[in-house]
Amino acid sequence: MEKLKVGVIGCGSIAKHRHLPEYEMNANVEIVAVCDIVPERAEQMAEKYNAKAFTEYEELLKLEEIDAVSVCLPNYLHAPVSIAALNAGKHVLCEKPMATSREEAQAMIDAAKANDKKLMIAHNQRFVESHKLAKEIIDSGKLGKIYSFKTTFGHPGPEGWSVDGRDSWFFEKEKAFIGALGDLGVHKADLIRYLLGEFTEVAAFVETNAKENTDVDDNAVVILRSNQGVIGQLSASWAYVTGDDNSTIIYGEKGILKLEADPKYALIEQYTNGEVKNHELGKIQTNEEGGQTTTHVIDHFVESILENKEPLITGEEGKKSLEIILAALESQEKKAVVRLQ
Repeated sequence: MEKLKVGVIGCGSIAKHRHLPEYEMNANVEIVAVCDIVPERAEQMAEKYNAKAFTEYEELLKLEEIDAVSVCLPNYLHAPVSIAALNAGKHVLCEKPMATSREEAQAMIDAAKANDKKLMIAHNQRFVESHKLAKEIIDSGKLGKIYSFKTTFGHPGPEGWSVDGRDSWFFEKEKAFIGALGDLGVHKADLIRYLLGEFTEVAAFVETNAKENTDVDDNAVVILRSNQGVIGQLSASWAYVTGDDNSTIIYGEKGILKLEADPKYALIEQYTNGEVKNHELGKIQTNEEGGQTTTHVIDHFVESILENKEPLITGEEGKKSLEIILAALESQEKKAVVRLQ
């Protein structure tokens, strides 16, 4: 079988630690080209992966042999570059949040359809072992009716993760558009939709109270309500100063599920009849781990192209998760509960 030829646009931390190593580990992939506005960055990655280096993404997209690209750029560039890549006949894996508005997200979806190409958004939480098992348990009806949930994603901030540290685009409103809510909150919006289905109402407090000299949010608490009356809380923060919290708790009629809330057990099932099941599963991905763990995002993207099937997180799915975050911003601005369309 001929290898899938890929290009990676943007050579910051997410490309360096996730996309490039994971493409390299996939036997069906050949990394053909990399691109970064900082020439040294592009050259360093090109050398490491035996690829061509570019500083302008338009030039990379002209390479006919490239089948697919990863878009690993600041948030404000996700839509325009993804659309350009789709129009150039490439499949696209775009980092989250997929866009900065509903209109941009829809334009990406439309471009994928028009060019008959795959568009996948890199929400890795759906591939975490504890989350997949939790979905099976919830879908099986073992918990009975779902009442409520709490889902959280927080860490000390992008300073330690981003290749540019405190000077990163993450803190610049023009480039980032949104802070912790877009960086971390959108992951949890996607996860909770995956586990519990669609939500209809959103209310939020969105603050910048921990980081100085920035106007992007660093702390957000969002309340969500589904059509069925499931209510719960989603928190996103860059101010959890001692490390990651990536936990989710689901409260049901017959029991409670605790996901990634215990240092030893990735999933704990606790039932009203006294039954407790502790699951030791693969660790959830964090920014602090060393070593090559995989997010499964790249493998899934590659498989969906090679086997010509819909990826789990399509553009439509990415847009629905983004809409929760956009509604949270609107709620903060209007001091009101926002209905999702």
